[in-house]
Amino acid sequence: MTSPTFPDITAKLKSGMPELRGRMLANEPLAPLTWFRVGGPAQVLFTPADENDLAYFLRHLPDEIPIACVGVGSNLIVRDRGLPGVVIRLSPRGFGEVTADGDTVRAGAAALDKRVAETAAAANIGGLEFYFGIPGTIGGALRMNAGANGSETKDVLIAATAVNRRGDKMTVDNAGMKFSYRNSAIYPSVIFTSATFRGRLSNPEAIRARMDEVQTHRETVQPIREKTGGSTFKNPPGHSAWKLIDAAGMRGHRIGGAQVSEMHCNFLINTGDATARDIETLGDTVRERVKKHSGIDLQWEIKRIGVE
Repeated sequence: MTSPTFPDITAKLKSGMPELRGRMLANEPLAPLTWFRVGGPAQVLFTPADENDLAYFLRHLPDEIPIACVGVGSNLIVRDRGLPGVVIRLSPRGFGEVTADGDTVRAGAAALDKRVAETAAAANIGGLEFYFGIPGTIGGALRMNAGANGSETKDVLIAATAVNRRGDKMTVDNAGMKFSYRNSAIYPSVIFTSATFRGRLSNPEAIRARMDEVQTHRETVQPIREKTGGSTFKNPPGHSAWKLIDAAGMRGHRIGGAQVSEMHCNFLINTGDATARDIETLGDTVRERVKKHSGIDLQWEIKRIGVE
C-alpha cells in the first residue's frame, strides 16, 4: 500500500519557533517505529531536545494542530493513512536517564521499562521487577498504568512530571493520576516527561531471581520474536482475554497478513505483509466472535491512532 502524504507545514512551524532545538521532519514514516511495522506517516514528527524544548514547542504550536505522542511503538497500531498534525517522540538522549537513590528510582519518560527494572536491581531496590517484562517506555507505562505478573504502575509511582498542551510544566502525584485498570485519567494532550517510583530495599539475589522469572515467562508464553504488539485486549473482570478468544475458536485465525498468535491468542501478529487495516479488522473480528460466544465485550488494550 502506498502511503499518502500530507501538506508540509514544517517551514511554517519553524518560522514561529526560532529558538526550537529539536528535530522536525515532514511526512516521516511511522511503521519503522512500531513493533507491528505497519502504518502511514506523521504529517510532522517532532523530537524535542529536552523538557524545556518540548514546553517551548507546545507553547508556540497553533491550537488547531492536533498532537499525539508515541514511544517505542510496542503497544500501538498506526493506521495506514497516517496521522495529520504533529507526532511527538521523546528520545532517550533527552528523556532517557534513569537514576536510583535509596529506595527510589527516577526515570525519564523515554526510558525503557526494562532499564528501570535493571537500574533498581543494581541498587538493591525490589518491587520494580515487573517492569522487566514490559516492552515499552515509562511514558506509556504512566499513560496506561502498565503492569505484569501481579503488579502495576499505580503500586510504585510517587509522582510524574509532564507538559500540557499550553506548554506548562506540571507534577501529578499518584492520587492525581486516577489510575484504573490499564488506564489513567490524565488528558491525552498531556505529555509525560519523567516519573519517580518507590520500591523497597531487598536482597539482590531475590530481585534477580524474580526478574529471571519474569523474563522466562515472557519467552515461554508470548510471541516476542514476531512482529506483534503487547496484549491486544484488556482482561475483563473475572476472565482472561486469551481464554475467551481461544474458546471462541479464534486461535490462529487470519485476515490478510494478520494472524491471531498460535502461541498466545491475546497477541496479534503481522506475518509479513499485513496492513494496519488487516490487524485492526482481525482484532474487531475477534471481539465480535467472543461477544457472540460468551456475551463478553473485549476492550482494546492496544492503542490505535491515525486516519483509517
